[in-house]
Amino acid sequence: MQTHLLLREHPRALALRPTVLGEAPPAVLVLQEHENNKATAKLYNPTEFEDSEWQCFMAIVTDCVSVGRIRAGEEVHKIQSVSFYSLSSARYDEMDYAYDSDDIDTNRVEHPCIQLQKLFSTGNFYFTLDFDLTKTVQARSKLDRKKQMDLDRGGFLVFAIRGYVGVETIKLDHEKYELSVISKLSCQRAGTRFNSRGIDDNGHVANFVETETILYSDRICYSYTQIRGSVPVFWEQQGMQLVQHKIQISRGPGATLPAVKRHFDDLTHRYGGVCNVNLLSQKEGTVSGESMLSNAFNTAVNQLNCAEKVRMVNFDLHAECRGGNYDNVAYLMSDIKDNLEDYGYFLMDTDDNQIICEQRGVFRTNCMDCLDRTNLVQNEISKRLLLDYLNSCSGSRHAMDSLVARHSHLWAENGDGLSRIYAGTGALKSSFTRTGKVTFMNVLSDATRSVNRFYINNFQDKARQEVIDLLLGKLANQMVIAIHDPLSDSVTRQLTKRVKEYSKSRKISIFCGSYNLNGKAFKGESLDPWLLQHLEGNTNEPDIYAIGFQEIVELSPQQVMATDAETRKVWEEQIEHTLNSKNGEKYTLLRSNQLVGAALVIFAKSSIVDEIRNVESAIKKTGIMGIAGNKGAVAIRMDYGDTSFCFLAAHFASGQSNVDDRNNDFRTINEGLRFLRGKTIDSHEVSMTNLEAREYAYQGNIEALLNHDQLIREMKRGNVFKGYKEGLISFLPTYKYDVGTDIYDTSEKQRIPGWTDRILFKGEQLKQIQYNRAELYTSDHRPVFAIFDADIITLDNEAKSKLQKEIYQSLSSIEVKTSPPELPKRKMTAPLPASKDPLVDILIDVSLDSITPPPPSSDTKKWWEDSEGLPKADKTRVSTRNPFDDLL
Repeated sequence: MQTHLLLREHPRALALRPTVLGEAPPAVLVLQEHENNKATAKLYNPTEFEDSEWQCFMAIVTDCVSVGRIRAGEEVHKIQSVSFYSLSSARYDEMDYAYDSDDIDTNRVEHPCIQLQKLFSTGNFYFTLDFDLTKTVQARSKLDRKKQMDLDRGGFLVFAIRGYVGVETIKLDHEKYELSVISKLSCQRAGTRFNSRGIDDNGHVANFVETETILYSDRICYSYTQIRGSVPVFWEQQGMQLVQHKIQISRGPGATLPAVKRHFDDLTHRYGGVCNVNLLSQKEGTVSGESMLSNAFNTAVNQLNCAEKVRMVNFDLHAECRGGNYDNVAYLMSDIKDNLEDYGYFLMDTDDNQIICEQRGVFRTNCMDCLDRTNLVQNEISKRLLLDYLNSCSGSRHAMDSLVARHSHLWAENGDGLSRIYAGTGALKSSFTRTGKVTFMNVLSDATRSVNRFYINNFQDKARQEVIDLLLGKLANQMVIAIHDPLSDSVTRQLTKRVKEYSKSRKISIFCGSYNLNGKAFKGESLDPWLLQHLEGNTNEPDIYAIGFQEIVELSPQQVMATDAETRKVWEEQIEHTLNSKNGEKYTLLRSNQLVGAALVIFAKSSIVDEIRNVESAIKKTGIMGIAGNKGAVAIRMDYGDTSFCFLAAHFASGQSNVDDRNNDFRTINEGLRFLRGKTIDSHEVSMTNLEAREYAYQGNIEALLNHDQLIREMKRGNVFKGYKEGLISFLPTYKYDVGTDIYDTSEKQRIPGWTDRILFKGEQLKQIQYNRAELYTSDHRPVFAIFDADIITLDNEAKSKLQKEIYQSLSSIEVKTSPPELPKRKMTAPLPASKDPLVDILIDVSLDSITPPPPSSDTKKWWEDSEGLPKADKTRVSTRNPFDDLL
């Protein structure tokens, strides 16, 4: 019997898995450290034990096919299949990746990387051994030619992309050309159609693709680059998407501006000028919300105030080309004519690698998905520039028609390939791109693809998104794979010790509020007693306002099926008006979200919005077995500087006797939402008789009431909110009042007074300053609020990079005693330059050298490791005799 030892680092654990030949595998013993220097040991059934989390896998390309040559010595391969090998176990080495859907064997062990293997086998991953496929021809031309060749042939870096690569060989005026279209999908915000939309706080947009058209011959190299990407504002589409897709703008213009600025700063730095070609519908009131999204895009670009670098062109393709009249795209080409001429294209003489002209700007095209309409327009722009160049060089009309046909075919294939990645089907309107015609069969084909998209996007995309996130290492339970580098590890350790040299700590203030509205609409009541009461004690203005609502709408079946966001928007406007009506800094709506009755709204000072990134939102339903959203939670997390925060508004099961239901709601939310920092809790009541509770409440005997509080009791028992804290309650119960009065419930139900509106928090950096209620009379609840001080850390990346460079230099002079050996070079795929004599090159006569060969090597002495230089041929003596003549 053999025993396999498996090691896991986070959390640290050991697993012993015996292997008995000819018998069923026994149980697996897992040892893990527990609290107070104790250890836990647990036996797992082999079918329950998944050791994929214990392993690191290496991906090996096992089959590929050549797509073609882009330029001399630049060949691209399409990945056909990939195998994954564990670096810590041989268990999966001989396992078959094939999966039979009819296989009902429940004991069948599936390879942990089978979904990744399927992803790599879809035919949209490409790699090259010869050059940097991730960069355009123009970008590669800026590197010194010798350094570029050394890098390309060194074999140290191999680049892969996801997207499309197509190559066609054509002849123009008896000259051979390679026409290529290369599309590279960005990995920064990769995903599927309804799961990846808009922009993130770092300026990355969904479905961002850089597409390059290349025409190469032995005489010239022409290149033209375009980009596409999702509308760069914060927007999303949640829930089941039917024929019309309702769009939600999740942030206002003020909170969107920093991300949009980062996006276009990056584009202008990389490409020069940027002309946005917006193909969204401009008609107001469209069901899909395209006009709303288009207006948000125009507002964001106008806020940049850089019209000289970033231009906006709106062209409603559906309206202008109604009825399949896509020839009307010519109107768009006329609108962007000046930019076409100003931006130009890249052209290089391949004989001497001299750059003739460069592309000085880029067209950024978008529609809703950046697929069908976008590909059609990008094809027209690419064709126009390519024909402009060829017409300047003259050429036969027949050859031009052949070139246009090949070009259109490549762009149609490009559109289909990118559409399969993002939407799961080929592109719509690709038939027109391919042939320039619209037929009934084309329309029928597009309708079929639309139906397929509906099914794939609504029922398969979630699983596809998880596989993409797994590949990119974005899942919450994934660990970073670090390649051991002693020098880098030393630098990291020293940077950690000297963190104070490139970071600074400061204190911020956070306001958290909770209000159960009982479905009541805003009635004009001033919110000052709730939102501004704390300022009476000369407290600093909060940097962040996190405000949670419960029952913001009536919990009717209609609301549960389709949430009404209009009521939330009214409250957002009133909160913004209240915060910005006082003298002081202005506030910007950062993010909001809603789950039927539960809503969460985050405001931040306008001056700090630029420092807040990675703002995300999540919801979790707990009503009717997790299906309905009448109960549940909505959460928003963010990074302020280099410190992360989370705010959560929850609405639990109500009723004095439903303690277990509330506890179950908490566990469901705790498992469903992966980021849990601070929370607002609702619907925990006092467990005592009605008469006692009312008497204590009217007497102001808060201590007696708290002794029977269910939430405090359940927290002490460890049933809920382990690790969370709540400030001292010094205010009367907030529920239930007769609306508009200070009298507790006088209805037939005679509800027991209780603190159903609570604020809990978690985190060593948080310190609660205030905890109180406010006297508002809109609802039968009273709102509560809490003020926190928080310490945040902000890193100075420039100072960190400078210190990192200094440490590298100091360690390099100590640890690197000899220069590293020269990397072995790959066999050249590019043809060598021809010599003057095609049969005889200049030969060095090695036989005349006076240098004696080195002594034979042994196990202890190797001549190539000595400090003396290697023997070299004497290049001063040259023989013109061809030694192969003697063989003739």
